[in-house]
Amino acid sequence: MDNLLGDNLRRLMSQLGLTINEVAERTKLDKRTIRGILEGSKRPHPRTIGQLAQGLGVPVDELFIDPTRLLYRRFDRQTNPIVERVIQAHPELFQDWTTAEFEELYSRFGTGGALTEEGVIAVAKKTNRRRDLERKLAILLETNQAEVIEGIINLLYEKVRAHPPSTAGSSPSQRI
Repeated sequence: MDNLLGDNLRRLMSQLGLTINEVAERTKLDKRTIRGILEGSKRPHPRTIGQLAQGLGVPVDELFIDPTRLLYRRFDRQTNPIVERVIQAHPELFQDWTTAEFEELYSRFGTGGALTEEGVIAVAKKTNRRRDLERKLAILLETNQAEVIEGIINLLYEKVRAHPPSTAGSSPSQRI
């Protein structure tokens, strides 16, 4: 059985130069719990995992992600340096973004290479519009209009399925 939690804890300990005692001190967890996680012999409670992530200064999902995905994430960030500059210059565009949304942004490429500043801003605005629409849709689906909304969505979905939009040789990221 895979021990992603243990493997990622070991990776983070190595990156941060921490011993088991130092991890225990930072996370306020017992050393036996940390050893059990490293060995894969303990299945920690969600609260314990939260403490571990907080003490190590990482999001909880980083403790469960396949380490090879982290390499791709690092590669994407290194090949799209403009993204970080735009995030710093326009933090209001990235409020409440999820890890998955940032990963998607970093993995995008514009025509001919990495995204430009304008491309990053356009993707961020498009993502925010989509999130806003999804939020509104979720609210509408909880009202007496749910049946009407469902009908509209099904109608539009069938229309798109019957006549897919023509993208003649370009991917969504190339059209940015």
